[in-house]
Amino acid sequence: MRLRSAAQAASTALVSLGLLVGVSLEPASAASTSEEGSQVVSTVGALGASLPSLRELQQDWTHRRTIADANSLKASSTAGGTPLETVGPAAAWASQSDEPAAVAPGGSGAQRARTLAADDSLYPEPAHTMTAQECRDGLGSDKKFFIKSRFAVCSGASFTQEWIKDNKPVGASTFGFLVIGTIAKGSRTMNVQYRYVQMQTTGTTGVSTFMITPSVTIPQIWPATAKTSQGGSVPVAQSFAALKAQTDPGFQHNLTVASGQGDAPDDTVFAVYQPKVKLRVDGGWKMNGALSGEPFFLAPRWDKAQYVSPDNGAAAMSYTVAMPFSTKTGAPERLAAQHIKDAYDKPGTTKPDNTSKDIPGRTADRPLTRLYADTSRRNANRRAAVATCKKYWGDNYADGGNECDEFPFSTTYEGAAQASAKYDPQGKAPKNNYSARPIPKTDNGAGGTLMSLFYKYNRIIDGPNDGFLVEVN
Repeated sequence: MRLRSAAQAASTALVSLGLLVGVSLEPASAASTSEEGSQVVSTVGALGASLPSLRELQQDWTHRRTIADANSLKASSTAGGTPLETVGPAAAWASQSDEPAAVAPGGSGAQRARTLAADDSLYPEPAHTMTAQECRDGLGSDKKFFIKSRFAVCSGASFTQEWIKDNKPVGASTFGFLVIGTIAKGSRTMNVQYRYVQMQTTGTTGVSTFMITPSVTIPQIWPATAKTSQGGSVPVAQSFAALKAQTDPGFQHNLTVASGQGDAPDDTVFAVYQPKVKLRVDGGWKMNGALSGEPFFLAPRWDKAQYVSPDNGAAAMSYTVAMPFSTKTGAPERLAAQHIKDAYDKPGTTKPDNTSKDIPGRTADRPLTRLYADTSRRNANRRAAVATCKKYWGDNYADGGNECDEFPFSTTYEGAAQASAKYDPQGKAPKNNYSARPIPKTDNGAGGTLMSLFYKYNRIIDGPNDGFLVEVN
């Protein structure tokens, strides 16, 4: 559901408080609609919610007041959930969103550097920073989460208040709350930048006594014995008016996990990092509706996978990102990219024959998973693909400088040997759910280099607690 304006948000709240976008709410008890006293109706919605004018509030008030009488201003709540792109144990911590997060276009093949003199040009280093403006632009008007890279993500929400005296709207206020998580290259520390944005008022309000209290919790960590170190500072309650008077209101916090505390084989630690905002108002006002809001949590991960980097390990975010392949003229992996595109868009034309072929890795709900530790299974994937090339193109398929290219890659659990009796003894994996074909050695090699750099730079680890997508343009 989209809240196109704060006026609509307030109207919706008076019917059934809490049917909102992107946050979990702590509802108040049912409020009286008595004409005595001063009330504040609080709602939470997508970051793009705009401030209604006083005229808009008052024009719509009679209709909404009638509805409120009929429904006794009942309160309810909706869980915020977690992004669809979340992988690892944090994916099951809360109900997962059925809508994809916003994703930066910089990860696509069209945006990749094209200096072919260096291998790194095939896949540049992902972003490790994000500004508040980038977060706002990424979230737009209706998104709950923005993924710039595996090392730069953000969530946010708008909090809107309708100020009522003698059963008549007299003013409104709103503010946005941004949570921006970034990880420097090679670091084990997740830095979190908090910003209050879009702070606006109209008409008569009590924002000088409207108090906003942020908090941060780590409600779950895997394994439970792992210890975190926290830095920065989370401020005490501040008034809306005081925050609005600041040039750049916000604060910083960070979270670190030392190596040696994680699960084998890669010393992995996963966590849920949950920001929250609590609201209260003094000065004779009584607040109803959403008394708190929780933007989507962040899901950091720490590992010490030596096949990723032979050092003390680092942190990353547990979200899928896409490995970019390009079919454009001049792309060194062009024919490898065309193979992947055909496997996704025209599976019936690829080999082996399979009328039900549906290869994963295209959407966040069906990612590919990296296969590293089991060398024999990687080799089995490769043998199965080569057997397909020989079956359909003959024993001489490699003549002219070709190699047998396979998709999904042999370095994934979804590779060509997935449905073999050895790796699928219960027969649950789809059979022949892959594609193999001869392509020039140069294209195949470029695709392999791109894949290796992607694994390295994004800290993709072996097994089901990680995942990635493949994007072709």
